[in-house]
Amino acid sequence: MQADIHPEYHDTQVTCGCGNSFQTRSTREELKVDICNMCHPFYTGKLKFVDTAGRIEKFKNKFSKAGYASLKRGKKGAEAKAADAK
Repeated sequence: MQADIHPEYHDTQVTCGCGNSFQTRSTREELKVDICNMCHPFYTGKLKFVDTAGRIEKFKNKFSKAGYASLKRGKKGAEAKAADAK
């Protein structure tokens, strides 16, 4: 191994947003993560939405007003084209 080119490894304290923490080794001394094996839906079997800045509510509000109007317009356009073809 060449001298002075490899990073130093430290005992690292990893802290999750759910409160879980564990130790590992890394080039950083401390890591903060949003999700870990104790709160990840794949490991827990529970579905959890990570909603940042209300994006889910914003999406629901945006498309709840429109309803199925776009689908209705598409059908009328298809019917008109079929009538013109006859």
